[in-house]
Amino acid sequence: MDNLLVAESISKTFGEFTALNNISLEIPRGSIFGLLGPNGAGKTTFIRIINQIILPSKGKIMLDGHLLRPDDIQHIGYLPEERGLYKSMRVGEQALYLAQLKGLSKSEAKARLKYWFEKLEIEHWWNKKIQELSKGMAQKVQFVVTVLHRPKLLIFDEPFSGFDPVNANIIKDEILQLRDEGATILFSTHRMESVEELCEYMALIHKGNKLLDGKVSAIKREYKSNTFEVGLGVNDPELLRKELSQKFTISGTSFKSINQDLKLRIQIEENASPNDLLVYLTSRAQVNHFVEVIPSVNDIFIKTVTTNA
Repeated sequence: MDNLLVAESISKTFGEFTALNNISLEIPRGSIFGLLGPNGAGKTTFIRIINQIILPSKGKIMLDGHLLRPDDIQHIGYLPEERGLYKSMRVGEQALYLAQLKGLSKSEAKARLKYWFEKLEIEHWWNKKIQELSKGMAQKVQFVVTVLHRPKLLIFDEPFSGFDPVNANIIKDEILQLRDEGATILFSTHRMESVEELCEYMALIHKGNKLLDGKVSAIKREYKSNTFEVGLGVNDPELLRKELSQKFTISGTSFKSINQDLKLRIQIEENASPNDLLVYLTSRAQVNHFVEVIPSVNDIFIKTVTTNA
């Protein structure tokens, strides 16, 4: 696999406190990689090490095949959770200044800012001061400044904070477009639905330790439990429930349906076939609903963190 960023055995201590403990990650080029964990897990410390704000106590970061260098900051775009715009500066003046810090000429910065401001329909904010903007408006400006220099690696820490659903969807689409254009994205969030929608890979850090790492689809397969949600049309639901409970592990469930079904979750043995379950059910009832229960990223997050509390 072609990886843009590789973290090898990263540890970080602050006195007696271990913020990161031997963390290794591989972030594939052109992917969106979700970095998850509860508050205090070590996510921000890891991101700060990538941005060379702090140095690791042990381990190394490789970017695009070489050891991370000070000048690599020009190849990284970082949108922090705590926004860093100067409130008394005008939007356009500040955006130009920050773009030039990233190595763009003034003329190139103006051209790219014009493109982004028109695309996000914020061109009329150019002469406003940041303090005149709402949190969501300021967030749009900071997003533009983060992506303007077209970095190889984009790091978004809670990028949807402060956005209403409409603007959150606009930014989500822009993130996907940046991925499609070749950017590699490290995405840190507490919004598990965003991970479901955006991320191909994920890692879960808890108390400085890596608990999960891999392709989202593979992790979901690992956590699934051969459980199926079924809706059954039958004359005597209690009799069928009793029969099923003698053959399978069952529990009640609820889902929207136009039928007055017997609604159950049925767990089968690890090596059993879903087809055999379906054949068995159709021999005893009208099967109106049959869906495998796939764990969500939120389910996996909660189960893993609570198990390792």
